[in-house]
Amino acid sequence: MTNLKSLKKYFVRYKTKIFWGILFILISNGFSTYIPILIKDVINDLHKTVTQQTLINYGLLIAGTSLIAGVFRFLIRQTIIVVSREIEFDLRQDFWAHIQRLPLRYFQNNSTGNIMAHATNDINAVRMFIGPAVMYTIDTGIRFLIVLWIMLSIDVSVTLYSLLPLPFLSYMIYVIGKKIHARFTAIQEKFSELTTKAQENYSGMRVIKSYVREESEIDEFATLSKDYLHRNMKLVKIQALFQPILFLITGLSIIIVIWVGGSEVINNKLMLGDVTALIIYLGMLIWPIIAFGWVINIIQQAEASMKRLNKILAEPFEIVETEETDFSLKDLKGKITFRNVSFSYQEHLPKVLNNINLEIPVGTTLAIMGLTGAGKTTMINLLPRLYDVTDGEILLDDKPINKIPLATLRKQIGFVQQETFLFSDSIANNLTYGLREHNGDKMMTASRIAQFDKDVKDFPNGYETIIGERGITLSGGQKQRATIARSLVIDPKILILDDSFSAVDTHTEEEILKNLKLFMKERTSIIISHRISTVKDADKIVVLDKGTIAEEGTHNELLSLNKLYADIYYKQLLEKEIEEFN
Repeated sequence: MTNLKSLKKYFVRYKTKIFWGILFILISNGFSTYIPILIKDVINDLHKTVTQQTLINYGLLIAGTSLIAGVFRFLIRQTIIVVSREIEFDLRQDFWAHIQRLPLRYFQNNSTGNIMAHATNDINAVRMFIGPAVMYTIDTGIRFLIVLWIMLSIDVSVTLYSLLPLPFLSYMIYVIGKKIHARFTAIQEKFSELTTKAQENYSGMRVIKSYVREESEIDEFATLSKDYLHRNMKLVKIQALFQPILFLITGLSIIIVIWVGGSEVINNKLMLGDVTALIIYLGMLIWPIIAFGWVINIIQQAEASMKRLNKILAEPFEIVETEETDFSLKDLKGKITFRNVSFSYQEHLPKVLNNINLEIPVGTTLAIMGLTGAGKTTMINLLPRLYDVTDGEILLDDKPINKIPLATLRKQIGFVQQETFLFSDSIANNLTYGLREHNGDKMMTASRIAQFDKDVKDFPNGYETIIGERGITLSGGQKQRATIARSLVIDPKILILDDSFSAVDTHTEEEILKNLKLFMKERTSIIISHRISTVKDADKIVVLDKGTIAEEGTHNELLSLNKLYADIYYKQLLEKEIEEFN
């Protein structure tokens, strides 16, 4: 129950409803356990002179008592079970909010399918503990005590004899419960693998079909499914022991009551109605005992699931606001300074960036070039604090970025990442994703600058056209221009384009850059590209090599150095001449 203790705050939140639920349980059990007493009195009175009216009165009393017990049974579900759904909602929201604040590093090390399994199966298992398990624990506990007290008041010796098999039952529940916990944990782990496999297949369907790997993927999924089935069957087999053991032990208890109680009736120490009541009460104990076993099962599953959830909820937020954060900052101008910045993804890994010193004035365009793995994308990921620097500091408008509120910082940055991502939604909703409210004028302006408006006109429903998952219905160039437009809609003070023209033809690229020059006149731009044509007009070009600045200057200055940048330039020039010749 160690992991389930973390649910305490949710129970406290709904303590009033839970209180009423427990009160309704008391009232319902009070009336339902009174019915066997009425039946006992009826049977005992049969030895006397009983009138028709007496039987009718008993019948009406039993029916009325049952009705009241049923009404309060309904109210129990309207309180405790409803609370379980509300806590499930709160837990899911807290889980989602926590996931949203986790650093990119976490998502790089954990599969999407695994996280999805936590958000579905694990939370549902915990909900079963919060609702049915808690309700039946309280309900059966109270009923057990009331019934036991009444049985002892009828006859102590018969009651004690009937309870002799129960210690054995408790031991069996303990042993089987431990096995259920272990096997349910194994099932949830395999379910995560299965979900991951399915998610990767759906996302990578084009790759699967391109390489004709359908049969292979079907076989691999079947293997995972069989393993999942096998683990479920192992759990089902151990769960199947509960019912026979429970009915066997409760059956033994009933036999004892009939044997011992019958002897008492023969010896005139008990009346037939008393023995009948004891058998009915013992029957009432059967459900609490069965429910207890079922509850143990649910608790073990919930414990395993909550352990997995707590592991995620305990993940620290690397990118956080502190006491030093200046929440008065609401706007930025766009001056960027890198001061002795170094970065490593893990402590034991080599540095990706090493001692970067750079200043980008407001209203200028910086271009970053370099070979693959030089650290270009890593460098710009530090600006919106997708990662924090390992050493040194980055300043915006001469203020350390870790003292700027995250919302303020990121709202000022239009970021077009290397890997384009669009939601399965309308084009309009994708383009205005960064806005609180839809703004058609800003959307149109951004589309025009990104040279995307001409494409939209050809779509069947214009801006209301629904695009497929990840924008699959768009071409590579259209997706890049759509993401450029999305970054411009928010009217950023800083624009970052990370290799955002790789799928765009050179003519369209020139038009976009020309439009951007006007739009970003008093703003700061950072462009990463492998094309010289994209970066040659930048105010400053930086060439990264193995995480350090190898060269910096204007296009002409770098050509005059005749080093890495010049080498890239002449190679691309030669490639262009060969293309034109062919």
